[in-house]
Amino acid sequence: MINSDITMTYSAILRDKKGNKIVRVQFERSGESGTELAEGVLPDCVIVRQNGYTDEEAKWLEEYLRDNADDIMERAKAISNPLKWL
Repeated sequence: MINSDITMTYSAILRDKKGNKIVRVQFERSGESGTELAEGVLPDCVIVRQNGYTDEEAKWLEEYLRDNADDIMERAKAISNPLKWL
């Protein structure tokens, strides 16, 4: 079971090296050895980097990304255009 005290943050919509739109999603929690991180990328819904999470937990996070990809992308879109903040 994954720790329920996980903080998820996400970027605005970015472009990767190929010009594709992506959103970086970071999961963070406190662990026995300090802060544990896992970073995922949408729309691929894969964990690309992890420190402190087990492989099983990373798979669960990937499932979470798949299940919530549309919502996360919409939220990232909302923060991608700073002119809308004015």
